[in-house]
Amino acid sequence: MKTRNSFLLVFLLIVAAACQHKGAPVLYTNITGKAGETIVVMSKVAWDDLPGNLIRRTLAQPQLALPQEEPIFDLVNVPHEAFKDIFLKTRNIIQTKISPIVENPGVTFTDDVWAYPQATVQINARNNEEFEKLFRENSDKIVAYFIKAERERLAMNYAKLHDKAIYNKLEKKYDIYLTVPPGFQIAPEEKDFTWLRYETPDISQAIMVYTFPYNSDSTFTLNYLLFKRDSILRVNVPGPLKGSYMSTERQAEPTFQITRHNGNYAANIRGLWRVENDFMGGPFVMLAELDLIRQRVVVIDGYVYAPSKNKRNYIRQIEAIVYSLKLKDQEKNDKLNSQINMGN
Repeated sequence: MKTRNSFLLVFLLIVAAACQHKGAPVLYTNITGKAGETIVVMSKVAWDDLPGNLIRRTLAQPQLALPQEEPIFDLVNVPHEAFKDIFLKTRNIIQTKISPIVENPGVTFTDDVWAYPQATVQINARNNEEFEKLFRENSDKIVAYFIKAERERLAMNYAKLHDKAIYNKLEKKYDIYLTVPPGFQIAPEEKDFTWLRYETPDISQAIMVYTFPYNSDSTFTLNYLLFKRDSILRVNVPGPLKGSYMSTERQAEPTFQITRHNGNYAANIRGLWRVENDFMGGPFVMLAELDLIRQRVVVIDGYVYAPSKNKRNYIRQIEAIVYSLKLKDQEKNDKLNSQINMGN
């Protein structure tokens, strides 16, 4: 009897500890569902009406900077009565409650409710008009929340399982840390340029690492960064034919955003690439980050080549690698960044 009571006590302690973790259930299970898939828990009536239309127009809108139209997320409508069992473990979930009896209208974001690593959004409204108001006010946040969750899942996997030889080589050559999954091979290198390639018969994914001196604030403009990109790739990334080389496709304007990455001033560019004097092309994502200590710009530039295939998930895999960038002397940069911010 004493042994049984001891076992029961241990079990209850485990239950209590698990319940304290983000309000989650007793034991976590792994998420299910394909990359980019999002469950929308909503009645069929609402799904065919204004609420469903709003969600589709926002979360299933075309992903920017892809050569063919693909939705940001693949949406699956699940009625409330069917939301159980395997659906509870889905990676991305939007739950809705549209009813006059709703007491606290609003939008809440909760991680890891039924599985790990899970992202869930709850939208409560008393009627369709209130739902529309709440959704429009939070639509950008909802999209960003799920996109970040998709990226962080990949980044977490890459951090656990990555090519240590490439990790060490990039640290030694550039004083950076980058988690690149197994399968990437190092192409012929130059002094300030490294080309990592993952090749299969169907697709090609690649990461290009390069640096250049930081001279002025005008460095972080779209025109200058694309000028540097094209000049560097022309020399270092030849195409399959004589005289061919990689460049940025200018007919489709790349997206450009000034941001902060790990506290450092940075720019994010997404767009399409092409091979001059050939017919190859595809999407790319580029992070240019300021390393103040070394007065240089560190660029992680990734692309996908997957003719006749959907590319959204492939470029998100590349993006997760790109954003794993960390500067080796980040603590020194933090001090310098704080001094600059205090002076502004």
